[in-house]
Amino acid sequence: MSEAGRPVKTTCPYCGTGCGVDVLVRGDATEVSGDATHPTNAGKLCVKGAALGETLVPEGRALHPMLREPAGGRELQRVSWDTALDVVAREFRRIIREDGPQAVAWYVSGQLLTEDYYVANKLVKGFVGSANIDTNSRLCMSSAVAGHKRAFGEDIVPVSYEDLEDADLVVLVGSNTAWCHPILYQRIVKAKAARPQMKVVVVDPRRTATTDAADLHLPVRAGTDVWLFNGLLSFLYQHGVVDTDFVDAHTRGFDRALAVADNTAGSVRAVARQCGVDESLIAEFYRLFARTAKTITAFSMGVNQSSAGTDKVNSIINCHLLTGRIGKPGAGPFSITGQPNAMGGREVGGLANMLAAHMDLENAQHRQLVQTFWDSPCIAERPGLKAVELFEAIESGRVKAVWIMATNPVVSLPDADQVKRALAKCEFVVVSDVMHKTDTTAYAHVLLPALAWGEKDGTVTNSERRISRQRAFLPAPGEARPDWWALAEIGRRWGFADAFAYDGPGQIFDEHARLTTFGNADDEVPRYLNLSGLVGMSAGDYDALAPVRWPVSGQDGNDPRPDAAAADAFMPRVFSDGRFYTADRKARFVATPPRLPVHARDEDFPLALNTGRVRDHWHTMTRTGLSPRLAAHIDEPYVDLHPQDALLSGVREGGLARVSTRWGSLVARVRTSGELPRRTAFVPIHWNAQYASDARVGSLVNPVVDPVSGEPEFKHTPARVEDFAVLWHGFVLSRTPLPMDQVIWWTRVTGHRFLRYEFAGRERVGEWSAFARTALGVHATDADWIEYEDRTAGQYRAAWVVDDRIEACLFVSPRPDLPSRAWLSGLFAKDRLEDLDRIGLLVGEPTDRGADAGPTVCSCFGIGRNRIVEAVRGGCHSAEALGRKLQCGTNCGSCIPELKALIATSLVPA
Repeated sequence: MSEAGRPVKTTCPYCGTGCGVDVLVRGDATEVSGDATHPTNAGKLCVKGAALGETLVPEGRALHPMLREPAGGRELQRVSWDTALDVVAREFRRIIREDGPQAVAWYVSGQLLTEDYYVANKLVKGFVGSANIDTNSRLCMSSAVAGHKRAFGEDIVPVSYEDLEDADLVVLVGSNTAWCHPILYQRIVKAKAARPQMKVVVVDPRRTATTDAADLHLPVRAGTDVWLFNGLLSFLYQHGVVDTDFVDAHTRGFDRALAVADNTAGSVRAVARQCGVDESLIAEFYRLFARTAKTITAFSMGVNQSSAGTDKVNSIINCHLLTGRIGKPGAGPFSITGQPNAMGGREVGGLANMLAAHMDLENAQHRQLVQTFWDSPCIAERPGLKAVELFEAIESGRVKAVWIMATNPVVSLPDADQVKRALAKCEFVVVSDVMHKTDTTAYAHVLLPALAWGEKDGTVTNSERRISRQRAFLPAPGEARPDWWALAEIGRRWGFADAFAYDGPGQIFDEHARLTTFGNADDEVPRYLNLSGLVGMSAGDYDALAPVRWPVSGQDGNDPRPDAAAADAFMPRVFSDGRFYTADRKARFVATPPRLPVHARDEDFPLALNTGRVRDHWHTMTRTGLSPRLAAHIDEPYVDLHPQDALLSGVREGGLARVSTRWGSLVARVRTSGELPRRTAFVPIHWNAQYASDARVGSLVNPVVDPVSGEPEFKHTPARVEDFAVLWHGFVLSRTPLPMDQVIWWTRVTGHRFLRYEFAGRERVGEWSAFARTALGVHATDADWIEYEDRTAGQYRAAWVVDDRIEACLFVSPRPDLPSRAWLSGLFAKDRLEDLDRIGLLVGEPTDRGADAGPTVCSCFGIGRNRIVEAVRGGCHSAEALGRKLQCGTNCGSCIPELKALIATSLVPA
């Protein structure tokens, strides 16, 4: 907690960019702004970060430990922490005693702080003796980890954010950076504006917001990245773009990697044919890469989330090794991490095939080092179950108890209905979460209330290896406790009190830092992860720790106390000496024979389903779903199709469609954005059972994984799309939650002072007035009730007013193009309806046309489409002009591509 009137400096809990945040609590109000002193964002925040204050609400929080008896209990009952933890300790110990340590497992999250992660891995790997602890980071960056280890010998990201600005060419592969990492994207855009000769290439099947900044867009066929980069390797060698001295002195394996590249992608024509891209575009990219020494290749989920993800990573790294473009300013391969602490989890061994402090689970010397340091009775001796196979083992009964922390696998894992089956059969399920009701907590025998962002205290590490403090500025609600504390309590109950006698996160961090140095200097190949300069910090130093990139040796001025930011200037650039972290200190070229996604499209499933994030939501919406601002831009689940595929599927823009695969199905609104190539479909990952009736895209995704990394193939599942026929469409705005049991499909949207429900039905309704009163919970016959019905057109609208303030309204039509929600939303901000408002409710539109701002485009400032179009027609013919007049696009900038599209369409003559 900070002194009164002074902001708390903390870190954003969303993506792996790791932006600094200033938070000032004034009574019940929480003001959130960017930290101008943080080197990552220098005061900038994307809309998700800026809206963090809206997510700090008590609704739905898990506040007390809850227990459901494993033997048939139906409802969770409130119990004390002692009772809950006694049950957890007893049941896990019983199963370990009866079935062995491999019969229990933990599934954790990149949302955990490093200190939570550390205690979890220590408990499981050192005191249970199993490596059955995996993380949802397996779903986003484990292919990058595996690729780094194969090439470099250690999981090291060799690039900083400053390198993105210093590069002359930035290649963004499988990353909608503008939406998923907006602050990094804006740093690239700003650098490009300052140096117009800087080039940006985007490699992505979709034409996303990120392509707005691209000099060249390669819409490669999904799953063909290895062909593209094998072809680049072959092209570079054929044209003599080789750093021969570097390759000879500092690498191994080049001949085999080149032979595979030549045999599979030895000509531009062959690559173009395989990737489905015009030959001239491939050649232009290859020439641009060849002549630009300062090149960054930044990759994200489109590379990692593949059955060939690790090979994709290594095919990219191969090109940088060949040209010696690594360990130099403005050059290198760069994994852009998805989650806020995926990197911190990697530091402490968060994956099932890793040990803490970047030590190798399969290395006997490393196992001995860790066991000695922990003074533990045992140590895991073989890799544990990775995420997908972990839940398969639960369903088969091989794993009988699981503890799930800070994640929602019933929504996020592939073949998510299998996860439901597994948890329903599991003998004992523990869930630690901040929310009482999620798709996963429904299966918990024990629910433990965890601290949320703003309440917990510790560290996170971002994509460029920068450690930042996440500080508490709110008191713990109810009986919520830190995750590390709950884990340590289990260790104590098992008789290991001394090993888990932590009094706070600073003590845990110090132990983690000391482990990174333990046996490190004596090792023949010292580990690059070294936090010796952070060992022995006082409580005050830990509290005041400034953002710092590892390694932190404490030598040559690289000391985080008092000014960690200055330490960057003293840090030697990783790999600048040509020494890597393999046994012979040489990097490895990895031969990457290309292969297509495991499941091919066919007549029954002719489309390739791709999944991913949207601009303003995060993961399964536990946090962002609470924010009216974040719900305003994309407010319901959708399936995006090429217009011709929509026509062939018998669906139309704005209608509902069922998307099906061999693993499951969902229902979503149809879009034809023009972003997708033929024979593909895109569905966002975020919606769950709390926000939609039938929209878990995880249930559709095939469970095939990369054989090396275990990362699932989220970007390519054969699918089909069919019309979801309904008789009518409608929506409700209500100040109170409503049941949706009268409709066949619905989705829920958080608004300012109201909830909105979009819905549709198949049953004929004889009396709409009775239907509306029942749906809105209006029982009094003398209620202030406004309604209009056109039976011929099938239209109906009604509003319920209490003390001259609108309480709820309902609109129904046989068509999906219903009245503007933006105008109606504004009525809920009023304390009293005016007569013109009542007239507007009857006619279905505002009497003042200017009252309808239209659907939100710029979430940062709440600027709607109608206001933007009006400004364009009034003379604002550029994004900059719109920014000067309306502010839109002047914060995170992620709406700028949409602004440009609106400018273009608004200026077309009617």
